[in-house]
Amino acid sequence: MSIKKGKRLLDEVKDIMRLKHYSIHTERSYCDWIKRYIQYHRMTSRDDLKDGEGKIEQFLTHLAVKSGVAPSTQNQAMNALVFLYKKVLKVSLKEEINAIRAQKKTNIPVVMTREEVRQTINYIEGAPQLIVKLLYGSGIRIMEAVRLRIKDIDYQMKQLTVRSGKGAKDRVTTFPGSMVPLLENHLEKVKILHQQDLAQGYGEVYLPYALERKYRNANKEWGWQYLFPSRELSTDPRSGKVRRHHVDPSVVNKAIKVASKKLGLKKQISAHTFRHSFATHLLERGTDIRTIQALMGHKDVSTTMIYTHILQQGGHGVLSPLDDL
Repeated sequence: MSIKKGKRLLDEVKDIMRLKHYSIHTERSYCDWIKRYIQYHRMTSRDDLKDGEGKIEQFLTHLAVKSGVAPSTQNQAMNALVFLYKKVLKVSLKEEINAIRAQKKTNIPVVMTREEVRQTINYIEGAPQLIVKLLYGSGIRIMEAVRLRIKDIDYQMKQLTVRSGKGAKDRVTTFPGSMVPLLENHLEKVKILHQQDLAQGYGEVYLPYALERKYRNANKEWGWQYLFPSRELSTDPRSGKVRRHHVDPSVVNKAIKVASKKLGLKKQISAHTFRHSFATHLLERGTDIRTIQALMGHKDVSTTMIYTHILQQGGHGVLSPLDDL
């Protein structure tokens, strides 16, 4: 990109995001939206970024009308551009941005039956199977699962701690006791891998915020290691250090897709489907909606209430007149 004034604009964006402890995924997403915004307006200098309100409004309208993006996607683009102007360029957006908003649809989540969950899990092997079991058994998101550290599982209390989940919040959810022997067996292999890394001069893991500076040797400690490490060492894009990161979520998604195809399921399932099924099946068992809200990490109970619609029979619980004939 040709916008320059000392440091490249996107490098400035990355520096500030890392200073504020944004995740690598958010960093990549924001940088991509900023790049698309600049390309859309064919900007060639920093002067072209002036009068941002009108340009942001035009870009967001284009996303809704021409590209047909989802409301969440449009909001993400908006957040990235507001971050650019307010945090990086230090320019306040005084005028209101009245872009055409992407049309919001009410989607009923796809939910599997217990038998479908059981069959799908049986078609998955290795670490992906353990992760899928946690998606369904604890109701966590795919990124929350792959980011789990060994210290996040409390076997005695049968609870799992999700750290810095959606909204940068920690929460505690249930941990299935049936997974204890499976995870213990899995961790024996992980420990051997970690010991091999240490012997070869590696064995460090990424620590969030300033923990690496505060606790000098914590990044090599067993408890801080990822529960599901990657098979290969890789270079950290931020620090340049060679580390063993967590398994990529695409490995799990691919395993789910293959299992679904083998079973011939008509439903379009994904990693998130197991989380939806967790909430729905808890409701079927009579679990309180507020309890499910806390386990799921929903900010508002209205988000959790969507699962009550799934339990209703037919159209809003109305019996079809054909069944009376």
